[in-house]
Amino acid sequence: MLARSGRAEARLVLRAKLVLLAAEGHSNQDIARSLGCHVDTVRVWRGRFARDGRVVTLEDRPRSGRPARISPAARCELIKLACDKPANHGLQTRTTWTYATLARRLLHETGIGLSVSEVGRILRNEDFRPHKMRLWLHSPDPDFCRKVQRICDLYHHPPDGAHVLCVDEKTGMQALGRRFPSKLPAPGRAGRFEFEYVRRGTSSLIAAFDVRTGRVLGECKPQRRAEDLVGFMEALARNYPTGQVYIVWDNLNIHYDGSDNRWVRFNQRHGDRFHFVYTPIHASWINQIEIWFSLLQRRVLRCADFPCAGALPRAVMAFIRRWNRDEAHPFNWTFRGHFVQTQRHHAA
Repeated sequence: MLARSGRAEARLVLRAKLVLLAAEGHSNQDIARSLGCHVDTVRVWRGRFARDGRVVTLEDRPRSGRPARISPAARCELIKLACDKPANHGLQTRTTWTYATLARRLLHETGIGLSVSEVGRILRNEDFRPHKMRLWLHSPDPDFCRKVQRICDLYHHPPDGAHVLCVDEKTGMQALGRRFPSKLPAPGRAGRFEFEYVRRGTSSLIAAFDVRTGRVLGECKPQRRAEDLVGFMEALARNYPTGQVYIVWDNLNIHYDGSDNRWVRFNQRHGDRFHFVYTPIHASWINQIEIWFSLLQRRVLRCADFPCAGALPRAVMAFIRRWNRDEAHPFNWTFRGHFVQTQRHHAA
């Protein structure tokens, strides 16, 4: 079976054919000519199979390889050093390690001499990149888990007949005009747009994302003011004239009542149908409108060339209309508020 296998390694198939021809009584020279290999190859594998007689004999024996030059203790010392801050080792002007500085400090502190490439190989083998740093935003909200759990429950199990809307503002959208025309992509070449630009004004978008349907309601305003948000919410109330409405939004100051009790009075005008649910502090990622904002940024704003300030809000509103007409869909929100999900994912 091994000699006719189409999936086994080619060298194992060759050795199996070699053994079968030898069992039929062919000479080493005839087998070498038939299989296109050296006669010494035939002699080695024929003799090895004759002594053992098992198929496993046709596999390569474990090889010791070159003796390790770097001891496990030296590797551990390097990793121990890389896990510490450079400032704790006399490098007060540095915040991150480089391979070169690790090699020098390791030699200075332990007498272990490693080249820069050896330091890099050892750390890469451990999936350790001490020079890489990622942003991390900690939420100091004491009710973080409870708030996240409530929002996820609204996403997955909204009350009967209720509407769940994610509301936020995308402020400071810049109408940038490129000084020179952008170049379209071509095979083997990425598209390019001019680095220098002209600022032609800014605009702010207030938008709501319907978690159930994926539809977006939005308005562009010159600024983000409390009265603008109240006006937008009035339009939202007209679009959802019946049923309970749950508004998921962050902790921006205009999302609270303020001195004029704006949201208490707003709710009184609409029969107390609106329920305001706040994301935890520094956790706007739990608001699904942020996902839609990322689509807007990548598809419309990032590489745009706006000839005037008014072109920006027109482009944004055109994208909203096309989204609602052709693409509106609910996002597949898989996170259910249990952070053990993340731990299980990393363990797998």
